[in-house]
Amino acid sequence: MLEIRPSCECCDRDLAPESTDVLICSFECTWCRDCAENVLHGVCPNCGGELVRRPVPSASRLAAGRVSTVRVLSDSCGAP
Repeated sequence: MLEIRPSCECCDRDLAPESTDVLICSFECTWCRDCAENVLHGVCPNCGGELVRRPVPSASRLAAGRVSTVRVLSDSCGAP
């Protein structure tokens, strides 16, 4: 089950669980579309993996509040 993290690891922008503008790598490093495309150029700085769109959780999972509240920030992002 995906963790569904609440923020971008690069800019700390809030990311809604139902957003389709969130990208992740296979280790669930989580990025907003702006950082993923313009700062990271589609490559995770933590693991070197490809960034792909994060699936949107089901409505029942969202209603049950089963998403992470843990914010993660990456030191290797390279954002200004």
